Amino acid sequence: MTALRRVAITGLGIVSPVGTGCAAFFESLLAARSGIRAIDVAFPTGTESVLAGDIDFHPDAHFAKAKLLTMDRVSQLALVAAREAMQQAGLGDPSTWGGLQPERFGVSMGTGSGGAGSLDSAYTALLEQKVARLRPMTVVLAMNNATAAHLSMEFGLKGPNSTVSNACASSATAIGDAFRQIRHGYADAMLVGGAEALLNRGTIKAWQAMHTLARPHADGPQASCRPFSKDRTGLVLSEGSAMLVLEDWETAKRRGATILAELAGYASTTDAHHLTQPEAQGQASAMVLGLQDAGLNAADIGYLNAHGTATEVGDVVETNAIRLAFQGAADALPVSSTKGVHGHSMGAAGAMEFLASVMALRVGQLPPTAFLETPDPRCDLDYIPLQARDSKGLRAVMSNSFAFGGSNSVLIAKTA
Repeated sequence: MTALRRVAITGLGIVSPVGTGCAAFFESLLAARSGIRAIDVAFPTGTESVLAGDIDFHPDAHFAKAKLLTMDRVSQLALVAAREAMQQAGLGDPSTWGGLQPERFGVSMGTGSGGAGSLDSAYTALLEQKVARLRPMTVVLAMNNATAAHLSMEFGLKGPNSTVSNACASSATAIGDAFRQIRHGYADAMLVGGAEALLNRGTIKAWQAMHTLARPHADGPQASCRPFSKDRTGLVLSEGSAMLVLEDWETAKRRGATILAELAGYASTTDAHHLTQPEAQGQASAMVLGLQDAGLNAADIGYLNAHGTATEVGDVVETNAIRLAFQGAADALPVSSTKGVHGHSMGAAGAMEFLASVMALRVGQLPPTAFLETPDPRCDLDYIPLQARDSKGLRAVMSNSFAFGGSNSVLIAKTA
């Protein structure tokens, strides 16, 4: 049996409601500076004010008009994030790849809704505007795997190419799948992550029907997503993309790459319990298996980025799951949810929050849980309320992603 290979993280890139670029993003997390606001959405029944983590993004500044004809917003966000990640990894120009072969360099992408905006526009044109013919590129704009295809073409990546659509665990699962591709020798490098652009009328109405969206807070729209708080009222939909470059450790060293961290463990489980109601034991099992995969003990984890969506049930179940997984180490474990700042980007959330965890590991600062003024007594862990915390001795971090359908994915990174 071939020995398992170590997996290095060499590049990070992000486009988010609180900043484009890793430095701006992480600075906002540490400052608990929210990017959530109220936007006006015109429905056939009238204009409504909707809470959202939207991005002031101008595609013309990044892409030629001809290219935009085949790119939904979800692909646009992903390519901008990927360019940053590839540049940081020293892979922006193929001449600098140092022996990496395109056939051994793949893409693993997560998205919950893919080109949902293009599909929504198509239905609008067909049913409201009564057009006889849709845009010729409607299918390729809307298909979930379009983003992964655009990434491969942008950078000439000819290795494994896959798209994971696993609701809110999509991008965490995509990262974990790529981790195993490299670890077991099927690829030498993978461009991984997630993207979501679902702030369209149909998606917003569908989520409103589930009664899981937050209500505007008295302190303003920016304070409306309040994970683990006694007065939380629900999640806030957001958009964005986070991308990472993963490489075989020895390959990265050989070409002189700066190794940011080691992706050391991954686990995925399914509750087999309920389509929408989470279950603590399934989540706990993913955390325990992730620790085993990384060869770590519970006490080795110095920070956990929680899924923490600010829903009534979800936050309590995750608290219980962390206690089940970490046992006696749970009370000393610093935990936070960053969704109070950037909202819930669904399929992109796992990649976005894992990127935040890796940055915390590198700089030794832990992002707080924003707006956690009065914790829910049932959420009784150290949820790093309100202010960032120094943690200079940080050695390992965990990131949780849990999804409708009972899918649980856990990623663990260690210092390089």
